[in-house]
Parts: sequence; structure tokens; C-alpha cells
Amino acid sequence: MKIKDPHGQTWRVTRRWVPWRRKLKGTWERMPELPSGDDPISMILTVIMLILCLPVLILALVASLEFLLILLLLPFVILRRIIFGQHWTIEARLDWTPVWEEAAGSWSDSGRAIQDVATAIQRGHLPPHNIPVD
Repeated sequence: MKIKDPHGQTWRVTRRWVPWRRKLKGTWERMPELPSGDDPISMILTVIMLILCLPVLILALVASLEFLLILLLLPFVILRRIIFGQHWTIEARLDWTPVWEEAAGSWSDSGRAIQDVATAIQRGHLPPHNIPVD
């Protein structure tokens, strides 16, 4: 659920579907713009920029592989939650940065908890920062 607090900041309060948090975020924001042109200097600058951007491109590849792994494992994780009745974790994110998380119980309990947390954030009662900074 996407909401705004009284200060205008965007929050997202959701269930976490997998037992872990993704580590790689915002890869494409780091990518600088390549020079454009058809002269030799532009070609040399483009090659230099591509060499400098190689770590970012490798990071993007790793992020996409992680996303594919999540898509592959998601059906099994959901099935495990259904069969064994594992509790859901809800999390509040400021934009896309995780700020707060808490175990919320069953599917319906977590739905009510999401509504309660979202309402509290809209009223200005922000959740405490309980996620360690990596």
C-alpha cells in the first residue's frame, strides 16, 4: 500500500513475500549518460565511459540474476507458507528503503496490520527505525 505522511514523503507498507530482503536496488540510477556523436573523439569517450561503467553493468547483471532467482523460488516459498502456516512479515519502506518490519501473523492478520500501520503513518505516527543499516 502506497501512502504519504503529513510531510509529503512516500511510504510503502507491504507484506514481504520472501524471507529475505533484496540487497541490490537503484542500479540504473548510477549509470551515467554516454556521449553521442559520430566523430573519433566521441567514440574514444564512449569506450572510456563503457570501461568505467563496467562495474555498474556487472552489478545490473547480478541484480537481474537475483530477481530471476526470486521469481524461481517464489512459488515454493508461497507453497511453504500455505502448507506450514508460516507467519507473514510486514514492512514499511520510505520510498524504497526498508525502515521498519514486524511479524504480523496470518494473511488476514497481516492485512489488518498493514491497514493499521498505513493509517498511523498518514496521521504522522511514523514507525521506529528498527532495521539495521548495512
